Amino acid sequence: MLNKMRNIGIMAHIDAGKTTTTERILYYTKKIHKIGEIDDGQATMDFLPQEQERGITIASAATTTEWNGVQINIIDTPGHVDFTAEVERSLRVLDGAVAVLSAVDGVQPQTETVWRQADTFNVPRICFVNKMDRAGADFFSAMDSVHTKFGVECAALQLPIGEGADFEGVIDLLNMKELRWNAADEGATITLSAIADERTAAAKQWREKLVDQIASNDDELAELYLTGADISVLQLQQALRREVIARQLVPFVMGSARHNQGVQPLLDAVVDYLPAPDEIAPAEGIQVKKEKEEKISVPCSEDGAPAGLVFKIQHDANMGLLCFVRMYSGKITAGSAVYNVNKKKRERVNRILRINADKSETMDSVRAGDIAAIVGLKLAQTGDTLGSEGMPILLEQPVFPEPVISVALESESLAEREKMNDTLAILSREDPTFTYHDDAETGQLIISGMGELHLDVLVTRMRDDFKVQCRVGSPQVTYRESVAQSAELTETFSKVLAGKETAAALTVRVAPQAPGSGNAYVCTASLGGIPDDIVAAVERGFQNALTAGIRYGYPCTDIAVTVTDIAYNEVTATPFAFEACAAQAFDRVCAAADPQILEPVMNVDIECPKEFVGEAMSLVTGRGGMILGQDSKTSGELIHAQAPMAKLFGFTTSLRSVTQGRASFTLVFSHFQVKPGGLERSW
Repeated sequence: MLNKMRNIGIMAHIDAGKTTTTERILYYTKKIHKIGEIDDGQATMDFLPQEQERGITIASAATTTEWNGVQINIIDTPGHVDFTAEVERSLRVLDGAVAVLSAVDGVQPQTETVWRQADTFNVPRICFVNKMDRAGADFFSAMDSVHTKFGVECAALQLPIGEGADFEGVIDLLNMKELRWNAADEGATITLSAIADERTAAAKQWREKLVDQIASNDDELAELYLTGADISVLQLQQALRREVIARQLVPFVMGSARHNQGVQPLLDAVVDYLPAPDEIAPAEGIQVKKEKEEKISVPCSEDGAPAGLVFKIQHDANMGLLCFVRMYSGKITAGSAVYNVNKKKRERVNRILRINADKSETMDSVRAGDIAAIVGLKLAQTGDTLGSEGMPILLEQPVFPEPVISVALESESLAEREKMNDTLAILSREDPTFTYHDDAETGQLIISGMGELHLDVLVTRMRDDFKVQCRVGSPQVTYRESVAQSAELTETFSKVLAGKETAAALTVRVAPQAPGSGNAYVCTASLGGIPDDIVAAVERGFQNALTAGIRYGYPCTDIAVTVTDIAYNEVTATPFAFEACAAQAFDRVCAAADPQILEPVMNVDIECPKEFVGEAMSLVTGRGGMILGQDSKTSGELIHAQAPMAKLFGFTTSLRSVTQGRASFTLVFSHFQVKPGGLERSW
């Protein structure tokens, strides 16, 4: 049955038409009986009130449908960069992806982000060039932009019959037929016809190129091709499938989802060329044993030990927390107990649901290769592995970017504070890029996220969905702390607690690490005779200190902590003493290592008409930014720049002002750099 299943994601830049394309897929596969439009706030996949209000996708909605006897699990992911975690966790569990491109704009900034994320997870993909009916549409330019930007070999499976307002259909290069969609029945009927004489020469030329591309990556076909033998359409499709799965070729199809053109051939391409769950490389996991941990591959088989990855958590007002799980091996049955490998705890699976956007159907079990939602798990978090106690396998956890922007929240009353904390716990469990903490100096509650829109959406959800009344402060940058030099010292701790003396002594060294490498902790001290709880307390003390910061209370980054000596006396030693000693040692040694405050720097990509390029560039440089380059496109200019996040508040309004509202931009976190002049507290 695995070959009758596809797990795919729809990915693209914002406004390229992902959700519109998904609506058509659901309509033509008879999952819905009426096409919902984003513009009307009626899209099936954008079912959150805010998605319908804003006309953008925020949460990756899961749905399941069927085409030509093949089950297709679809994840419709957001295109806005503030919701990159939704894209990341979806790609981690997908077997294939459909990249939707605008025929007018080709590769756009967020297309690059999601494409490279898909590269990270080795996801095979096909491209759907959408909006072929728009003025300025150019299928070949869009295909060429993918080839130029990503260095991949692109194969056109179709040729356009007209472009822009004249777009009326496509030429299928494999079957050498013209395809047109009947507007009267919303594109459900496709008319096939012979290729018109004036298009025959171009069609033959492009088909020859397609056959050459496929044959050059397949030895068997290459031999037939070179000898001039006939190659059947089935042979070409089978070879193309192998090459797409091996990521040697990226096939291109086209259409206009808004006008119901080109979606059925896209579905055919998904079934014909994207892999089944057992056709991709087995997932990598770590078998957790008491003696040691060893890496193993996890073949996609229903007969294996259960192994599933929780890739998303979503709060439902009626059912509570839904844990979306991708099964890699074995099966999980409703009503049974499952072992959470990360938490080392058993949990009960109350129900298993097949989610269709905002609707669901009950399942008896979820098997290898499939995706479903589990109700009843109380401890599970995004990235946790569900398996068996007898053979615990830890699947690789997703890695999410650091939050870069914060705001202060205040509850309207003391009664609201507890409700607000409960809501924040739910939202942070749903979204790994959303964090919150109490500021040690001011006592204010600080929430952090990926951008102004990200936090705005979350605060609106708190007010509208959870009915939490709160006041919101102005956005602030989330900084990091680090050190510029190495330092080493010995710290002692002594205190009388409950009439008993407790003492500890540690020698620790800190050193700066390469930017972007994160923190590292290692203990090189001799541990002979030192209990495990003391060693664990030392590590816990330093890990907590790294989170608490050095001077300003911001998390530390790029610091290597090495404990070189632990002075242990069984009479006076307690875990508390060593944990407190570690915290003191960290503060003192970092103070001697030239502590620094780091600020987030963002990649800024601005799309604007040619006549406003100068104004847009001046706006960036006036905010302390640096211009990195510029690309020309049919729709205008694309400016690449970098600027400190602290200088980009209100950038949207300023950019609209100087470009008469005709420019758009995206921000993506790039790196942390030393903030000139240090920091003044502003909470």
